Amino acid sequence: MPKGATAFSLWLRLGAPDFQVVPRDPKDIGAICYTSGTTGHPKGAVQSHRSIIAAAKGIALMGTRTSADTIVSPLPCPHVYGSIVFNAAVMYGSTLVLIPRFSEETVLEAIQTHRATMLDGVPTAYYYMLAHPKFSTYDLSSLTRCTVGGQVLPAAKSLEWTERTGAPVLELWGMTELAGAATLNPYCGDNKPGTIGLPMPGMFCKIVDSADASKTLAPGERGELMVKGPLVMAGYFGNEQGTKETIRADGWMHTGDIATVDEDGYYTIVDRKKDMILTAGYNVYPAELERVLCMHPAVALAAVCGVADEAKGELAKAYVMLKPGAAASGKELVEHCRQHLAAYKVPRAVQFVANVPITSSGKIMRRLLRQVDDGTRIVGDQRETRGAASA
Repeated sequence: MPKGATAFSLWLRLGAPDFQVVPRDPKDIGAICYTSGTTGHPKGAVQSHRSIIAAAKGIALMGTRTSADTIVSPLPCPHVYGSIVFNAAVMYGSTLVLIPRFSEETVLEAIQTHRATMLDGVPTAYYYMLAHPKFSTYDLSSLTRCTVGGQVLPAAKSLEWTERTGAPVLELWGMTELAGAATLNPYCGDNKPGTIGLPMPGMFCKIVDSADASKTLAPGERGELMVKGPLVMAGYFGNEQGTKETIRADGWMHTGDIATVDEDGYYTIVDRKKDMILTAGYNVYPAELERVLCMHPAVALAAVCGVADEAKGELAKAYVMLKPGAAASGKELVEHCRQHLAAYKVPRAVQFVANVPITSSGKIMRRLLRQVDDGTRIVGDQRETRGAASA
């Protein structure tokens, strides 16, 4: 345990039912949340009490969470996504069923047993559940809507989930630097699978030129997503330079995500700027390839990263998990991609895998994909033997 820290178990033993509430200003520090480190070393985002409460209120409002809901969540509570789900349930009186560690059958069983009306999860949770051979044996008819965030869920998988359960998947987007979600497809409104929806109340978004943040782009143009509003962190703990590079003097924050916005104001994430693959001078975004690969009926999950190439600098390589009992060759998947992508975007290699590297919150770690083999699964920087829990 770090020096100066107090174990939560000690608080439980020494705590008393009566206590004096300490007055707090909304701008006071409420938490320091660390980024997941999918593209680099984790950084501590300083969040105010106001931003933490506003994030929970926003997801409850956009998702219409009420005391009538029973919510199943396999999300870790220390993660901002899990945190806002937890806080919103407490604030609005929902029944919350927490899953200590994700496994397909545990989550599906919880939905069936508790007659859950909502499910919150990251894309890998939906990938694994849809691919589970016993999926169709569970009664999931109580679900009225589900949410997904953390990374992009291909529209094909969102639609497959809805077709098989009857429940729409409301995709959201957020960051640790934003105390959770900042955009969401509304439950009472148009849900556009493949998009991250509309800004939360009080939040503002815009798409700017990646090389010149002062230039706002028109609908349909690709650029960096920038955000402004009460959810923006106060800064990175002990990292003044990192704070200055991320938050402009006018309050707008760089997200590092490449995105577009349509005429209705719905935003779509193209990919993380740092995950971009540069192939012979062309920009290739892994998430775009993953969306196309997931359209193939045999594919359960696809993850793409760049591999070095002497002639073109980098080439795209796909790591693919097939659905149980399904068959497809690498050549077949490449031909499938050719039908939907420009020639320079088509993956040049396909490796079939049993699992992909994920963080403790379930995000795919593209920077560790090159370490994947058929015998182990990588979680963070730790190797686990095949047969361990899926997330």
